[in-house]
Amino acid sequence: MSTVYRPPTIPGPDGHPRCAWCSSAPEFFRYHDTEWGYPVADDRRLFEKLCLESFQSGLSWRTILAKRENFRAAFRNFEFDLVAKFTERDVERLLQDAGIIRHRGKIEAVINNARRARELADEAGSIAAFVWRFQAGPDAERTQPASTSPESIALSKELKKRGWKFVGPTTVYAFMQAMGLVNDHAPDCSIHAEVERARQSFQRPA
Repeated sequence: MSTVYRPPTIPGPDGHPRCAWCSSAPEFFRYHDTEWGYPVADDRRLFEKLCLESFQSGLSWRTILAKRENFRAAFRNFEFDLVAKFTERDVERLLQDAGIIRHRGKIEAVINNARRARELADEAGSIAAFVWRFQAGPDAERTQPASTSPESIALSKELKKRGWKFVGPTTVYAFMQAMGLVNDHAPDCSIHAEVERARQSFQRPA
């Protein structure tokens, strides 16, 4: 018989338990408590998160979080209609920007994905309406940590089919965790119930 996996927790600054990954950096506590897992329906924020997760691939989230404001400045606050107009000159400019991750493939992917985002919004009404079709169902008991899910695999497949880049199942799962499409706070984490209430009252985009 398999043992149910319960993600570990650590004491937070207030003494209450938090997801153990917060121990990786002091700044993670604020991000964990105020952003991670809360449901999001804003297309700009959803696009931003997909882009930042693609940059995070192979790196630590701490690196990306520390540079998030620099990324926002470099990519016009991730307004995808503006980023979609970027040219090769913009790519070269961004490759000289020490405030972001200077990876040509990932920079070009953001520009490509901005164009695909406009197409997706036209197709589905909004990016939110599309991605929330893939929200996770009731929490299933786990026997081990997860880095993908059936939903993230399905969403990754659909995005790739539409020409998106750097959106593999692991990247998409991290996006879904952060944007509230799944509540992956540890059951014992003091934020878990708050996030679940937010998810239950969240108006799913039509």
